[in-house]
Amino acid sequence: MTLVIAHRGASARFPENTVDAFRGARGLGADWVELDVRRTADDALAVHHDATLADGRALVALRAADLPAAVPDLAAALDACAGMGVNVEIKNFPVDVDFDPEARIVDAVLGVLAAGLPAGGVVVSCFHLPTLDRVRAARPDLDTAWLVAPSRDPLALVDQAAAAGHPGIHPYAELVDAAYVARAHAAGLFVNAWTVDDPHRMAELVDLGVDGIVTNTPDVARRVVDAAGA
Repeated sequence: MTLVIAHRGASARFPENTVDAFRGARGLGADWVELDVRRTADDALAVHHDATLADGRALVALRAADLPAAVPDLAAALDACAGMGVNVEIKNFPVDVDFDPEARIVDAVLGVLAAGLPAGGVVVSCFHLPTLDRVRAARPDLDTAWLVAPSRDPLALVDQAAAAGHPGIHPYAELVDAAYVARAHAAGLFVNAWTVDDPHRMAELVDLGVDGIVTNTPDVARRVVDAAGA
């Protein structure tokens, strides 16, 4: 079955990475929600995509109490995703102002997840492979997936993810073709492609056998997946 994964919640209809977006995703037929987590100055976990707020303030320079009310912490976000699986994307990348080479955010994320996993399952993903490797080393029972962007040799990244012991890979959707899915599945990896809002491309990906489609429009993806009987 191809999973419908709501990107930052139902972000085409609601403000992204908010409780409303997560609750709305369930109503629009999402199987899973994808959300982003960053650290604050007091090591809280803010669910927010960018390293800075709209006014330019860096999250890592703010205490949790100083964040806008619309920015939930990870525990509140997980509560809002009740009944769905959750893809927790850890934001920790060298070009970002909040980058931590020691990836201490991993400990905080795993602490929240230790209190109770989403009933629908959890995947922890990250673009920064060393950060993801730290998750894998600490909690080998959790599914992890390497997020990968366009590359000159995308199949080599599939092999690298498998060699590192991660059970999943999350490629930019334009990387995905029959050879990509075949290589990943042969290596035992699940493939969740991001971010796809065009129904024709969704249908192509379903036909290719991807395991999940990350989308801003989960209602559209739900119709496509259901029509394909996938």
